Amino acid sequence: MRLSGKNAIVTGASRGIGRAIAIRLAQEGANVVVNYAANADAAQEVAEIIRSLGVQTFVYKADVSKAKEVQAMVQAALDEFGAIHILVNNAGICPFEDFLNISEELWDRVIEVNLKGYFLCSQFVAKSMIERGIKGRIINISSISSLVGGSKQAHYCASKAGINLLTISMAIALGPYGITCNAILPGTIETDINKEDLSDPAKRAYMIKRVPLGRLGVPEDVAGAVVFLASDDANYITGSLLVIDGGMLINLQ
Repeated sequence: MRLSGKNAIVTGASRGIGRAIAIRLAQEGANVVVNYAANADAAQEVAEIIRSLGVQTFVYKADVSKAKEVQAMVQAALDEFGAIHILVNNAGICPFEDFLNISEELWDRVIEVNLKGYFLCSQFVAKSMIERGIKGRIINISSISSLVGGSKQAHYCASKAGINLLTISMAIALGPYGITCNAILPGTIETDINKEDLSDPAKRAYMIKRVPLGRLGVPEDVAGAVVFLASDDANYITGSLLVIDGGMLINLQ
């Protein structure tokens, strides 16, 4: 197991991509903090699966856009595990809305969760790593929407583009401490968030047609890359933006 003895925090880990990441990290031997914001039952279910794998875990409710809540979560992880070696920033929201109808409140909320949340979690965790001399891993889940626009995703695309440059800046700032910072940019991944949308046969066929590999992604496709970036195999990789989309992006260009 590549991550035996490591401790990780995965934000937004109750469902979808975050759920798959938390479970995969545990399968590789890591102890995992399962963060969630709303669905306690789903988060507990993930924790039960992780416990069955023989590693430690606990569930922690925190709104990643709130500094006090993030600080408390990080401290809880340190109290329980003693150190944090891996942070996966995954929590995010994507409320589709036409550009002309995006309210100031909606814009602020998307930026607060998707971008500010990544900043807060990374800063608190990075400080704990530096204090303990840990050459840790920070992995940000971005999106190919950070590289292409969308008429109903102006707020989301902007937040994800911000994550990319935040990742690069963090890599420069934290490199001297041996902390690597990388981002993963998924394409269309089937989760419960887009399940209803993809249940339309015509829409599903259209999306698949755009992917050279001929299928949509699943959360496990992203989780495997997270494990790689968190492992010693990625010791010399930092500031990278890894696209995982079955070739969708190159097919759009």
